[in-house]
Amino acid sequence: MSFQKNLDFLAHSDYTFKRFIDKGHKMTPEELLENFSYLTDWEDKYRYLIELGENMEELPPSERTPDTKVEGCQSQVWLKAEKKENKFYFKAASDAVIVKGLEAVLLILVNGKTAQEIQSTNLKGIFSQLGLEDNLSPTRRNGFLSMIKRIQLLSNL
Repeated sequence: MSFQKNLDFLAHSDYTFKRFIDKGHKMTPEELLENFSYLTDWEDKYRYLIELGENMEELPPSERTPDTKVEGCQSQVWLKAEKKENKFYFKAASDAVIVKGLEAVLLILVNGKTAQEIQSTNLKGIFSQLGLEDNLSPTRRNGFLSMIKRIQLLSNL
């Protein structure tokens, strides 16, 4: 099914299109998994990643510093954590559109969780379940794993 057909399906189903991609909506991990289940080929998933990245609230340029930079990524990647009431909230930025989408996926999975919840979430497994692992270049995959390590490190501080 093409990306446009998936969007048409969502627009005409009882599944709310607004939940598919909406900057104002805080998507849950369950919604993310459900959305990806409608996308059957890599091109659709790729487009959806790009749209997720475009709709993600980015880390402001003033906070993109050497301290927030994620090493091990092919692209420029920054990640910052803020802890409020024992829960972590991350912001991220990148100079590559597909990486912004990968960041958005990670932030959906970890934002608003405690350190223990983040540490116990199988982020690599979810990445594979979404069908992303086999379609990214080795350097993008390594960068994604570097982002996971950084999130786990920041949530342990």
